[in-house]
Amino acid sequence: MQWTDRIGRRVKLRDLHVFLAVAQAGSMAKAAEQLGVSQPVVSKTISDLEHALSIRLLDRNFRGVEPTAHGDAFVNCSTAVFDEIKRGVQQLTFLSDPTVGELGIGCTTPLADGLIPAILERLTTRYPKISLHVSDGDSPTLCRLLRERNVDFVIGRTWGKNYGDDFTAEPLFDEALFVVAGLESPWLRRRKIEFTQLLDEAWVLPESENVVGMLVAESFRRAGVSLPTARIVSNSMSVRVRLVESGPFLSLLPGSMLHFGVRRLKLKALTVRLPLQTQPVEITALKNRTPNPIARLFIEELRDLVRPLTRITSRGSK
Repeated sequence: MQWTDRIGRRVKLRDLHVFLAVAQAGSMAKAAEQLGVSQPVVSKTISDLEHALSIRLLDRNFRGVEPTAHGDAFVNCSTAVFDEIKRGVQQLTFLSDPTVGELGIGCTTPLADGLIPAILERLTTRYPKISLHVSDGDSPTLCRLLRERNVDFVIGRTWGKNYGDDFTAEPLFDEALFVVAGLESPWLRRRKIEFTQLLDEAWVLPESENVVGMLVAESFRRAGVSLPTARIVSNSMSVRVRLVESGPFLSLLPGSMLHFGVRRLKLKALTVRLPLQTQPVEITALKNRTPNPIARLFIEELRDLVRPLTRITSRGSK
């Protein structure tokens, strides 16, 4: 009775839509402008919603509004409601035509330079009616995009429990790192190289605080091998690649990037083993979220595409 009388008949989807707009805009005036309604209408909607729920959802101050602790929880709830409606519509569309739909994909930057363009080209060629939206970034950014339901899943290195227990992951392949040099490098003429021979070369590496930088440093420390001293430090993958291609620099790149960029990149992997453990690349999604039906097509194509990477891993890191 309480649900039916106080909430079920009084809280409408429109109310949730208005509340989300206000929470995201941080201002009732801005939300009213975005929604194309008057500010009094927005203010009354929020007031009625708080009265129906018997809790304060927003704190008002001179800067505008911001969600309370209850408001943050209700933002997550409202976002999930609209996401499930969207999933339902996607399922209906898929039942009508399994080759039509849209999909949001998150990925880490190295994969955006190799694997992701390859799978996008393959999938859109096979299913020309599918619309794909890709977002790349670091792990915290991708974690936020998943929680906000702006992407359907993320492809990247394993997160483990680093970002919470509200994610589910399935393995895709193991990623190895390789030492790379430009096509004019004399090191490419060597058939066998000991890593210690490269320690005094000109290296370009990510910052030690970078996720990849920390992984590399920890692996070298455990193996009892000195980490090369970087001549240039940059977290930009494109900067590191350009320097290796055009100069005497060495760097570390993932095997998937080398495999899918073989015709584009003007660099090659050296015949040297690294004291590094491979890292699993996983498909990570939000737990208890209804799957996007188009995701199945994408993942099937993706798994077929990455099969050669298992052979690449065996030639890379130990």
